[in-house]
Amino acid sequence: MGTIRRWLKGTKLAPNMKPSFQPNQQISGVLEDNQLTLQALFTHAPDLVTHQFQLRTGDKALLVYMDGLIDKTAINDNILDPLMNEVETVNDIWNSSITVAKTKVVSLWSDIESSIFQGESILFIDGQTRALVLDTQGWPQRAIKEPQIESTLKGAHQGFVETAGQNIALIRRYLPNHELKIKEYSVGSRGNTKVSVMYLEDVVQPDFVKEMEDRLLQIHVDAILNTGELAEFIEDHPISLFPQLMMTERPDSAAAHILQGRIAIVVDHSPSVIIAPVTFSAFFQSVDDYSSRWIIASFLRLLRYTALITTMSLSAFYIAIVSFHYEVLPLDLLVSIGESRARVPFPPIIEAFLMEISLEMLREAGLRLPGPIGQTIGVVGGIVIGQAAVQAGIVSNIMVIIVAITAISSFIIPDFDMSSSLRLLRFPMMLMAALFGMVGIVIGLMIIGAHLISMESFGLSYGSPIAPIRLSDWKDVWIRIPMWKMKKRPLSADPTQLVRQGANREGEDQP
Repeated sequence: MGTIRRWLKGTKLAPNMKPSFQPNQQISGVLEDNQLTLQALFTHAPDLVTHQFQLRTGDKALLVYMDGLIDKTAINDNILDPLMNEVETVNDIWNSSITVAKTKVVSLWSDIESSIFQGESILFIDGQTRALVLDTQGWPQRAIKEPQIESTLKGAHQGFVETAGQNIALIRRYLPNHELKIKEYSVGSRGNTKVSVMYLEDVVQPDFVKEMEDRLLQIHVDAILNTGELAEFIEDHPISLFPQLMMTERPDSAAAHILQGRIAIVVDHSPSVIIAPVTFSAFFQSVDDYSSRWIIASFLRLLRYTALITTMSLSAFYIAIVSFHYEVLPLDLLVSIGESRARVPFPPIIEAFLMEISLEMLREAGLRLPGPIGQTIGVVGGIVIGQAAVQAGIVSNIMVIIVAITAISSFIIPDFDMSSSLRLLRFPMMLMAALFGMVGIVIGLMIIGAHLISMESFGLSYGSPIAPIRLSDWKDVWIRIPMWKMKKRPLSADPTQLVRQGANREGEDQP
């Protein structure tokens, strides 16, 4: 055993050997030639470890792996020890007598290169024109913790991590069913990022899976480092401000979407999962809605849609009223606003832009700074700057209130990408209000509505079930009716199997 541990320190290739490598080259039957090829293929790679040792049969063997990507305990106990002390013949090795979870036989150097970079070990045997790939992956992994962006109220306190295998296992725990299918793809000519597409075969629309496969295969890029990069390559309208793919950090949320007939895309190295296709209304639903009583969840849904209008239009409404339509205000309120603006030297549009941009700067600063400091900057900075701006006569009291309400409304929207898009829409809406008053606000809302209706996500209408109208889906859009009433999957997901539950209360009919 001590000898085996000394071999784990690795050996270096002879410096006087002349390297030789060609793409798609076959493995040589001479061990020294394979060492030459390794030297050519992995130049300036000090983390490449090679172990030359002798099998119990007397044959020379070479074990190669990338240090830091493998489990050394597995190599020591499950590979080296059986090869040196237990294997009777070379044929036993090809028959998977080595006690590792998964093995495969390869004969091309291109396969060996990709396997080594994926954390697998390669076993060469002198006289053999093939090699054995051993599953010994063991790179450092982060522990499963609560999601950082999607806070959990009553749901599971587990979030995705940066390892695709663990993320797939988290989803499988919610859907232990043979209909849950996984298709794996490799994206990126240099990064070779593993992308896994998960779906329920008897529920999902086959056209979605085919379209997703076509879009993934059409990506030609060096590497995909996170889900945001992949989403930009596969979304339908990359210029649109609205997100067309949902990203979630929660396994229970991903499982809920899969059950509705959608696809989950797991990207290796990323702690979030892409959901497709999605509709505009899906961004205002949360998996926690189904953990609360339906009356409370319905109230929260209505609150989110109120926050949608408030986030986009409240500042613009203030500008339109003060600049054009002040006659609609009650006299007492008009006098109060006039007194508040008496010392302000700027028109309402400049006043609103100053406060909104200052708020965004404070928000960004709070995100970039360490947690406790960021929270302090956000709260204290907002209070101090707002109060100082009012006392200096730069902005009015009512403007500070408007901006605060707008900021709070944006936090109510559960999806971060949608919230960011709506915050950005405030600025063109404010400009329209400054130019045309309430008419400008109406025109702006009409343009946004027409844009949402015209968009598609993988062939599905982005505005569904609102436009086109599907009344049967409204039971889980504006409000949430009791779970035992939702017997069918939403039509907006276009599932092939509509029924998801039977009669669960006495006196109900089967769907």
